[in-house]
Amino acid sequence: MPLVRISLLRGQSRAYRAAIVDGIYQALRDSFNVPDEDRFMVMTEHDPEELVFSRSYMDIARSDGFVLIQLTVSNTRDQAQKNALYASIVAHLGRDPGVRPQDVMISLVEGDKGNWSFGHGLAQYISPR
Repeated sequence: MPLVRISLLRGQSRAYRAAIVDGIYQALRDSFNVPDEDRFMVMTEHDPEELVFSRSYMDIARSDGFVLIQLTVSNTRDQAQKNALYASIVAHLGRDPGVRPQDVMISLVEGDKGNWSFGHGLAQYISPR
């Protein structure tokens, strides 16, 4: 059910981008119990003037390796699960493709289960299939 939007600076390899997608998906599986095949992600590469971010906000030193991750999810998780997700994403991306923890920013947007339609014009989470 998560919809993931990933933004990063243009110029990374296909393998690097795939590792980011795979790492986020694995973190969602581990921390949010996302089912198999529930994988909906959009990755956008930007020129430097299109991805504007502070290099030092909250005393965090960010580099050109900055990755902005926005997850839209149902509002069914507690703060402990959210914290576990954040930590898991950073750990996975640190291992492969080697994103520094300082370069990972995550924004979680929550909504009701009735806000999702996966096809056929139905709200599958609240309507019979």
